[in-house]
Amino acid sequence: MTAENKKFNFTKNKLGSLPPPEVGKVAYYYDSKTQGLGVRVTHLGKITFIVYRKIDGRPERITLQCFPGMSIEQARGQAAAINSAIANGENPAEKKRICKEEITLGELFDQYLNRYAKEHKISWKEDERQFNCYLIDWKQRKLSAIKKHHIQKLHQDTRHKSGLYAANRLLSLLSTVFNQANELGLWDKVNPATGIKKFTEQSRERFLQGDELPRFFKALSEEQNENAHDYILLSLLTGARKTNVLSMRWEEINLQGGTWRIPKTKNGDSHTIPLVPEALEVLRNRASVKNSDWVFPSNSKSGHFSDPKKAWARLLERAGIDNLRIHDLRRSLGSWQASTGASLSIIGKTLAHKNVNTTAIYARLNIDPVRDAMNKATQAIFAAGNTLGPVNVVEFKKDKFN
Repeated sequence: MTAENKKFNFTKNKLGSLPPPEVGKVAYYYDSKTQGLGVRVTHLGKITFIVYRKIDGRPERITLQCFPGMSIEQARGQAAAINSAIANGENPAEKKRICKEEITLGELFDQYLNRYAKEHKISWKEDERQFNCYLIDWKQRKLSAIKKHHIQKLHQDTRHKSGLYAANRLLSLLSTVFNQANELGLWDKVNPATGIKKFTEQSRERFLQGDELPRFFKALSEEQNENAHDYILLSLLTGARKTNVLSMRWEEINLQGGTWRIPKTKNGDSHTIPLVPEALEVLRNRASVKNSDWVFPSNSKSGHFSDPKKAWARLLERAGIDNLRIHDLRRSLGSWQASTGASLSIIGKTLAHKNVNTTAIYARLNIDPVRDAMNKATQAIFAAGNTLGPVNVVEFKKDKFN
């Protein structure tokens, strides 16, 4: 075909009979019916539809799809849409370049973890677990390809698969990740998770009741795993979160002053907890044989005790107690503080709650009233449990942790 004939009315037969150019060369042919529509032909005979236009004086070549996978009529339709966009002042070629350079959800999540979550969130490993559990199939998706209706469907599917609490946590994670995309300058579009309503959650109000405490302490006294025994007891006596108690270090403990300073809580702040006499007794006993930086050393990957689930299940079975979680021990201390007359401000200070309405009050609180309230609460707990102090505080042997 001569140069004069490189513009013609595209038909299936004519495109199928186009001669390939020389090796290393590319040939272009253009449709006489649709402005800008053409095909690119390689020396291997591959034919690809293109749209060639000048936009703002700059030549732009927009690649469509290969022939015959894309029909001539489909190509003409896409070319017409591109021409219409150009007439309206848009640059489809620039949009395509931006889309090609746009990061994927997996790349965004890596940035979120390394530039934000690991620095500001003590629970970043839970975020990582959620991503790997629920979003791994979305890892290669471009951000602009994730629409609100996709997230709504995922939210619903996760509820059916894992429950409404897991579904709501996942929705919160996606919203946070997209917000961070804006904050980190990685994306400038509207957060697609915005406006999706969470499922209604029933507030959990479970805590150790007075009639359960005797059975709880008896079952705890029979626990043979010293790490589990002391971990559970200190969780109740300090009201601290599970991860903080598990990762407790001796450098954080002031046995003489009777305090435990947590360097970083879930809220991202440090927090000092007064240690009631029963908690100090447990810690002094463990300190007499310590050979690790951890209060609860272990051969686990983290270096500290990390899995109290089996011991907790044994305890509940022995005690005949149902529907009680380890986190409910934290709630139990706060509940018993309330029942012994502690104010909401004192309880909030004890449990390191971060509430905008009471933060100023917390900041002014002295630690002594918190200590008094904790002492009253723990004494009420032990009284209800028919014991005068922590049960079965084990005398450790020197080689206990070896």
